[in-house]
Amino acid sequence: MGRERGGDDQTRVHVSVLADEVVSVFAAADAPRDGWIIDGTVGVGGHASRILDACPSLRVLGIDQDPEILPIAQQNLARFGARARVRRGRVSMLDELLDEEGIERVVGWLLDLGASSLQFDRRERGFSFSVDGPLDMRMDPDRERTAADIVNTWDENDLADLFFHEGGETRSRKVAHAIVELRRRAPFRRTLALADVVARTIGRGGAGDIHPATRVFQALRRAVNEEGEELVRGLEQAQPWLVDGGRLVVISFHSGEDGVVKRFLSRGEAEGAFRPLTKKPLRPSSFEARANPRSRSALLRAAARVRTRASASGPEVKP
Repeated sequence: MGRERGGDDQTRVHVSVLADEVVSVFAAADAPRDGWIIDGTVGVGGHASRILDACPSLRVLGIDQDPEILPIAQQNLARFGARARVRRGRVSMLDELLDEEGIERVVGWLLDLGASSLQFDRRERGFSFSVDGPLDMRMDPDRERTAADIVNTWDENDLADLFFHEGGETRSRKVAHAIVELRRRAPFRRTLALADVVARTIGRGGAGDIHPATRVFQALRRAVNEEGEELVRGLEQAQPWLVDGGRLVVISFHSGEDGVVKRFLSRGEAEGAFRPLTKKPLRPSSFEARANPRSRSALLRAAARVRTRASASGPEVKP
């Protein structure tokens, strides 16, 4: 997502990742107007605000699963009045939420994946390896499973596979073995305790390298929040709702996520359901990457919906 600068939570200036590129997709001359953009991961409303400022005929329904973020999004979007709505929910609930809101004409679908800076910066949420906090990592506090549950109950092979496939940690088996050995003495409960074990196990890199616990924490966060499953459901739900020419935009921060999006759009293109708008994923400029280091791994893919003439005015009939 993005980052916030200065002040308390209500007054922070949010810097959304690849915001100019997102706006250019929805504001393009051939993009449909007079309809709803669904921001499935609205966060504090950074992308939504930029879209509404640039496209006066569009409206945005912002959805997020984090109840702590929603009041901030509502405040940031209040100046747009009825053009902006905010609802709590997950990407996998979008069919239900759109029906409840009475929304039919969807002209755009935005998914900005990963955790927000606000979540990382609040130590009590347990997302960060830089400050001590409970080993939690739930974006939705109603979820039952925490990162501590995974670390303390999964067997060594499952942990190793998780760290490798969801985090890209090449020394995953070494890390998993160390965790299993140490949890026999006492369960892991705090973020810094886990981060320290990972760092001591695989060693610290040079000054310019990422923190050694980065990939392990990413893998745990993705597992706790079922991010892979949520992404697949979000993409599948976008297709029947988008009108002809409607835009699908996904910002990912993980090669596995980008692979899911790429395969979905490639299949959609082969089936005549989507037309690619980005030959290759767009990346942050060097200026943006320097100004917002958390944006460095961001990848944006976009496509336009292709519909039959008979169904171009509204959502397909769902079974």
